[in-house]
Amino acid sequence: MTIDLPVIWYLLIGFAVAMYVMMDGFSLGVGILFPFIRGDENRDVMMNTVAPVWDGNQTWMILGGAGLYGAFPLAYSVILPAMYLPLILMLLALIFRGIAFEFRFKSNRSRKWFDLAFSGGAMVATFSQGVVLGGIINGLSVSERAYQGGTFDWFSPFALFTGVALMAGYALLGAGWLIMKTEGDLQNRFYQLARPLTLLLVASMIVISVWTPLSNGRIAERWFTFPNIAWFAPVPILVALLSWSIWNGVTHSHERRLFFKVLGLFFLGLSGLVISFFPLIIPPDITLWDAASARASQSFLIVGYVILVPIVLIYTAYSYYVFRGKVRAGEGYH
Repeated sequence: MTIDLPVIWYLLIGFAVAMYVMMDGFSLGVGILFPFIRGDENRDVMMNTVAPVWDGNQTWMILGGAGLYGAFPLAYSVILPAMYLPLILMLLALIFRGIAFEFRFKSNRSRKWFDLAFSGGAMVATFSQGVVLGGIINGLSVSERAYQGGTFDWFSPFALFTGVALMAGYALLGAGWLIMKTEGDLQNRFYQLARPLTLLLVASMIVISVWTPLSNGRIAERWFTFPNIAWFAPVPILVALLSWSIWNGVTHSHERRLFFKVLGLFFLGLSGLVISFFPLIIPPDITLWDAASARASQSFLIVGYVILVPIVLIYTAYSYYVFRGKVRAGEGYH
């Protein structure tokens, strides 16, 4: 039996992207929530909850990008020129956020500027990621295995909306993380923010779920024809149940479970995207087999992935274990 390497690579890259979105998502969410919290001491605690792990989380972005370059070079060569501006903005924003992590604790006179770099960097990076996602969902113009669209083809109401929606989602992830890692009045503030952010995220998911099939007949057929509608119905049902559970969890002060339920919402959202577009890797026409590199290249590269991914999982789990527990004022890693 011949192994379908493009499908395996699709799953591996999808796993790396999902890990990045869910793990660096809460780190970016902490920055998005910064303007809602006053006081240097409270902000110190917020940053200290993610200071030991934020840079390791971004390893998944590198793994995803490197995998895309090696396994699906056509997708890499199309997506980058199509999304140059939002991707460059994202990278610059992540650089400013990284600088803020390193310098904010050492600065007194310039601390407000590093607060701005941390929060603004998180907002711009998140918005840019959402815009890239929206632009890809809208579809890219490809001819003769090259991008044929314009520099600003990504700029559309849908892409801008997905940018804002992702900001709401990351903010909710950040709130869930901070509920788990803080206590007292600061924790209560994040409990207060969790419910409106849940409403924003669910409303955004509903809008996107309606917008995409209305603008794309193929997606509408995928979701709303029988027997697909029966097979895929668990996804929106689970979204509704998890959303209600998060709302209820705020009432009963569920700490750890709340964060993992929000992660579950993100997983369901990513699952919905896979259901909508598989086997396309560049909408509206390019499949993962069309974009795949030579079988020999994929076979060679997969050896490195099989070695690297478990190592990254192990050191990630270890770092979270070492820095487990609550973060209190005056404590932290910086």
